[in-house]
Amino acid sequence: MDESYDVIVLGTGLKESVLSGLMSVNGKKVLHLDQNKYYGGESASLTPLKDVYTYFTKEMPGGDDSMGRGRDWNVDLIPKFLMATGKLVNILINSGVTRYLEFKSVEGSYVFKDGKVHKVPATETEALTSSLLSLGEKNSFRGFLKYIAEFNPEDLKDEVDPETTTAQELYDKFGLSKSTVDFTGHALGLYRDDSYLAQPCGKTIRRIKLYSESLARYGKSPYLYPMYGLGELPQGFARLSAIYGGTYMLDKPIDEITMEDGKVTGVKSGGEVAKCSMVIGDPKYFPDRVKKVGQVVRAICLLNHSVPNTSDAASCQIIIPQGQVNRKSDIYVLIVSHAHHVATKGHYIALVATTVETGEPEDELKPGLDLLGPIVEKFVSVSDMYEPNDDGKENQLFISSSYDATTHFETVLDDIQDIYLRATGEAIDFSKVQHDLEANKDSQ
Repeated sequence: MDESYDVIVLGTGLKESVLSGLMSVNGKKVLHLDQNKYYGGESASLTPLKDVYTYFTKEMPGGDDSMGRGRDWNVDLIPKFLMATGKLVNILINSGVTRYLEFKSVEGSYVFKDGKVHKVPATETEALTSSLLSLGEKNSFRGFLKYIAEFNPEDLKDEVDPETTTAQELYDKFGLSKSTVDFTGHALGLYRDDSYLAQPCGKTIRRIKLYSESLARYGKSPYLYPMYGLGELPQGFARLSAIYGGTYMLDKPIDEITMEDGKVTGVKSGGEVAKCSMVIGDPKYFPDRVKKVGQVVRAICLLNHSVPNTSDAASCQIIIPQGQVNRKSDIYVLIVSHAHHVATKGHYIALVATTVETGEPEDELKPGLDLLGPIVEKFVSVSDMYEPNDDGKENQLFISSSYDATTHFETVLDDIQDIYLRATGEAIDFSKVQHDLEANKDSQ
């Protein structure tokens, strides 16, 4: 390990793994270290089932085979879905990492309103039949979706300016009610709270377009999920990095990040020092350089039945908008099952997550937990959320933000793109990626 690298990456979470792969593709000499013995960090998948009980320090019921073979379970610590035409899928395709992975579409997208679970309408046809909309509002919402689909910022034909018109003003233009705005912004636009309503509507238009285009790709929902769980994603990018010369080391203690004149010079591990000019890493490796910005509470629940009111979906997402339960932030429910090879047949894994707002975090999950029906086992965690104290440009330490409560990857990719831009001064460029990765490997 006593040699020099361009970049040292600390942690094998998805963010760090994607950045490691992209830096390697960009011609950088990369060393990737993790103090854990496994890939994935916070975004790891645990298997067999007994490892989940061990992780959460619970006793696994002995002699009970009702949950099937333990090795058939792959339980994500932070499950999230991919938007079918979203940023992460684009990175996977353009980097060639898709050759290592298999995806399956998610069966449903739902939203909670007035005490009930409803399918999210995202097309003009669905808008006309949706139970979410009153008869008088169906045509208004249909017109809104048509407007979004056809919107062209280069050809503005009315008074809507994506840079100055607010999201609320856009909704008002179509006469959408507060309840319709509620599910549109949170279930289609995937906003976590209502602060976006006072901001320019351009981002909202792009988000709803992304949802609709992703839905059009597969039909049932806009989401995808990898077979065998999210743990496959960091490993796919680890393979990409290795093909381009990256070096990976697990189970390595991170003793010190060495600095000189205010800039990083290397990483010390077990008496050895690897020199470098840049470090990228998970916030847990930089306790003195991050600030706590909140907490996320998550409950991973094992079920032996499908979730009620989801048409027996083998996988789906349910969003509970903040306004429906008198909160400041949304509650997210994600369900996967044997259909994605993450549980034994007849079993389901449900995640309920939200941003902590009170001194009783688990109680805040109740609206989501109540939707699940009987729960076989529940694992609850409360995680601190951190952000870096600065942009890292001066000291060349680029720190990722903690994973939020959302059950999709769009905010994760926002952070990846931002770190890459700050670290390199350039946007992510896939033209440098050689699609025939095996040929590249053979030539080295």
